[in-house]
Amino acid sequence: MVNERGRVGLRGEDLAAQFLTDAGIDVLARNWRSRFGEIDLVGADGDTVVFVEVKTRTGNGYGTPAEAVTVVKQRRIRLLGLEWLTESDRRWARVRFDVVSVHLRRGYRPVVDHLRGAF
Repeated sequence: MVNERGRVGLRGEDLAAQFLTDAGIDVLARNWRSRFGEIDLVGADGDTVVFVEVKTRTGNGYGTPAEAVTVVKQRRIRLLGLEWLTESDRRWARVRFDVVSVHLRRGYRPVVDHLRGAF
C-alpha cells in the first residue's frame, strides 16, 4: 500500500520520465537500486549517461524541489552512479548529473523543470 507521499513521488517520477523522453533522452532505468541507495532515473542523452534525481513537491513550504538535493544527497548519487557504471556493459563518453523538479498543485497543470548538469 502506497501512502500519499509515495503517490506524489511516483507521479513526479512518471512525469519526469515522460518529460525526459519528450526531450530526446532515452530512459534506461527507473528506480535503480543497490545496497547503498537508489537512483531515480538513468538516461542516455547521445553518448552521455545521465543520472537524474527527481524531486516532487505539492507546495513551497520546504523550499523548491531542487533545493532538497543536498550536498549529502549529491555525494550519494555520484557514488551510486559510479556503481551503476561499473555494472554497465557500455562505455560512455560523458557523465552528467541532472535534477528534475516537479511541482504538483491541485487544480493546476504540473510544472516540470529540468536542471542539466545540476551538480
